[in-house]
Amino acid sequence: MRCPVPARSAVLRLPRYHPPEEGRAGKLRLDFNENTVGCSPSVRAALARMTREQVAMYPEYEGIRRRLARFFHVAPEELLVSNGGDEALRLVADVFLEPGSRALVIEPTFPMYQFYASLAGAQLVRLRYGSDMSFPLDQVCRALARGPRVFFLANPNNPTGTLVSLSQLQAVLAAARRTVMVVDEAYWEFSGVTALGWLRRYPNLVVTRTFSKAAGLAGLRLGCLFANRRLADTLRRAQAPFGVNSAALVAAEAAVRDPSHLTRYAREVRAAREALRAGFARLGIPTYPSSANFLLADFGARAPGLLRALRRRGILLRDRRTDFGGTGIVRITVGTRAQTSRFLAALEELWPC
Repeated sequence: MRCPVPARSAVLRLPRYHPPEEGRAGKLRLDFNENTVGCSPSVRAALARMTREQVAMYPEYEGIRRRLARFFHVAPEELLVSNGGDEALRLVADVFLEPGSRALVIEPTFPMYQFYASLAGAQLVRLRYGSDMSFPLDQVCRALARGPRVFFLANPNNPTGTLVSLSQLQAVLAAARRTVMVVDEAYWEFSGVTALGWLRRYPNLVVTRTFSKAAGLAGLRLGCLFANRRLADTLRRAQAPFGVNSAALVAAEAAVRDPSHLTRYAREVRAAREALRAGFARLGIPTYPSSANFLLADFGARAPGLLRALRRRGILLRDRRTDFGGTGIVRITVGTRAQTSRFLAALEELWPC
């Protein structure tokens, strides 16, 4: 039966988002850029110590906000905790976008930028990464001169792995005089390049981070949004009061108290990324430069069959062919060197000489 009240036209125009398939536990999950080994043991122990009273109470945020601020070297007033990085992105869209406004994105990129901008009724200004996945700096600066309300930039970008250098970021921020510049640093631990130290220099800069990747907390949904005090206060006005649950807060505190776990995992991923790139080179499979915990590879016409064959072996990859005009582009999450060896061994059996 149809609802008698029509939905907003912006909602009806939204394309459907396809989340990961069910039944992924226990498989080699190289499809959604998650941590492939799990969170710190300290996180598990902290969650096990949660009391019934903690579960029964509404979450309390100020203590963890101060601890996270110390960890990230910002003032507590410059930080908002969010329900995953996604809520931080939606908050920016809710505050700054409305019907008729414009949002700038460079495609292909994280689809939630387009999702939240479209949900707000904004018009999307779409640029493209180069054929070599390079960042189109000149085009971006020209587009920013026309004053879009928001520019969403993943750095490194998902799915291309493209890293925008600090000098390029400075050029973009210089051009973004009338634009809220959102630098999404979901993969910062694997790149080491950050704009976080510039919050007080640029009043229109927003930086987002997530605990879903290196920290291994994707199932608990926790992120952070950073901005200068005035901008952060404006964003905080539009945030739901209890959007982040207590278990996520406990896990985040335990994660930042064990920074060596994050460091070791990021170092392992970077080493495995180079091993994976070398393995592809031996097989003659083209790849693209990446500063994140994944690689793009071009399997050509063999991609669909190869993905099915690997799935039967319990190895999951992400098909990104639709992002690149139907070519054989596949995204492979990088885990540990042992996991990379397992994947390459299976690939070598399936890949024809």
